[in-house]
Amino acid sequence: MTSTESTAADRLRIALEDESSSNRLASALAAGTRPDESYVEVLVRRCAVEPDFFVRDMLTWALLRHPTSRTVPRLVYEVGADESQARSQALHTLSKIGDPRGWSAITVELLRDSDDGLARSAWRTAAGLVPPGEEADLAEELCAQLGRGSRETQRSLSRAFGVLGEAALPALDARGGDARSRVRVHAVVSAALVRDPDANVDELFADAERADAAGRADAAGRPDPASGADAAGGTDAAERSAPQSGPSVAPGEPITASEPGEQAEPAEPA
Repeated sequence: MTSTESTAADRLRIALEDESSSNRLASALAAGTRPDESYVEVLVRRCAVEPDFFVRDMLTWALLRHPTSRTVPRLVYEVGADESQARSQALHTLSKIGDPRGWSAITVELLRDSDDGLARSAWRTAAGLVPPGEEADLAEELCAQLGRGSRETQRSLSRAFGVLGEAALPALDARGGDARSRVRVHAVVSAALVRDPDANVDELFADAERADAAGRADAAGRPDPASGADAAGGTDAAERSAPQSGPSVAPGEPITASEPGEQAEPAEPA
């Protein structure tokens, strides 16, 4: 590295530490407009601590403007950092670059990470970088996360399944019969999104939740076969045991008509 490159990187680092987010945004834009390989380290390090979303987005854009031979290995290494934001931003940038070498950063631990933000980044990146032929295996792994977290987290996972495409359907359809309602609903929504990528995810959730609630209500209201109709005439056990309606007649008392206009039969002589 020459002294000129070092000086340029130092100037960028100082500019990206400015208190004004507008100034930091302009500096990130300049770094991408006039790429310099010495900027890569500075940009990656700043992604780990930058508090402003728009500046982080510009930092990612600036990294995209640099050679992948420099950015991808550095970003893969950053995924192993201690800071959650550093790892999440590195994954996000790898997904944007789309270089297959980025797949080496994906681990089962990342896909199952307890940090929802980090897990979402891992799902999205994995779905975009999975090697051909391994989509179904990744779908099986991601199915373990169905029903997890907030609606935002669930939407992210559903979109990851959408990226995987039809290879994800067998695993999702199998989870449609899961004993847990949240898992069933999420699986149905994700499968629907695979089949129709342009569908509105929130509407899919509303439809799936209504259908699942109706199914549970139907199951709860279905009569027990042991107390249902008998095989001969369909008479319910409770109905068979109920007393017959009609007048109560004492021994020797004439039977009277039970309805107006009905003729009573005469009593037999004693």
